[in-house]
Amino acid sequence: MKISSKGRYALASMILLAQNHAGGTPLTVIGISGRLNISKIYLEQVFALLRRGGLVASIKGSQGGYQLARPAANITAADILAVTENSIFEDVESTVSESQPGIEKALQGALFQPANAVFKQIFERMPLSDLADEALRKSGDESYMYCI
Repeated sequence: MKISSKGRYALASMILLAQNHAGGTPLTVIGISGRLNISKIYLEQVFALLRRGGLVASIKGSQGGYQLARPAANITAADILAVTENSIFEDVESTVSESQPGIEKALQGALFQPANAVFKQIFERMPLSDLADEALRKSGDESYMYCI
């Protein structure tokens, strides 16, 4: 499985929006791009997909920006990837179906299809709120202070 940069940036941006959701203030694309250190133009493309997918709402005006369209607990990683990725949950293409149908059936039935099902299940069970909480826990300073 390979998640494109659009999918990864969408996940990271949505985590920022989820962490900011309680404050009620929308985040701008410029602000998000600065915090994530990615291109504003590229991020605008990502947000266009998220908006079309009904995951974010755009707020117009001088105090505008983007907010989550619904609570973070009601958005999953699968929801985000479904609007930004073209083929993440599609079946794996055949490899040797014409020359070795037995091998192909073994690969598809014993490996590729079960792996896809597990990945899909993980993404569907991962709410954005949990990702945002985990990111906050991981962002704490994990260095040690030594006093002598």
